[in-house]
Amino acid sequence: MTTEKLKQYIGLFGGWLGAVLLFLQSIGVTLAHFNNETIDAFVGVLEASVPFVLVAYGVYKNSYLLSKKAKIQEELLKKKGLK
Repeated sequence: MTTEKLKQYIGLFGGWLGAVLLFLQSIGVTLAHFNNETIDAFVGVLEASVPFVLVAYGVYKNSYLLSKKAKIQEELLKKKGLK
């Protein structure tokens, strides 16, 4: 996934949340806990969690401990002297 695609997904999610909030306000449901401070805190959580997920996925994909196929690949790399 490219950075541009990730930005598009985040924008899509943010737009969807905004639409849901506007819909709820239009039918008279007020959510006092949705203010600028809580939205900024949520954005901070997203900004911290997205890189964490990407790094965790990278560690998972580059680990030779988790799957049988990866263990076989590690053995082949050792035999060829590449690891």
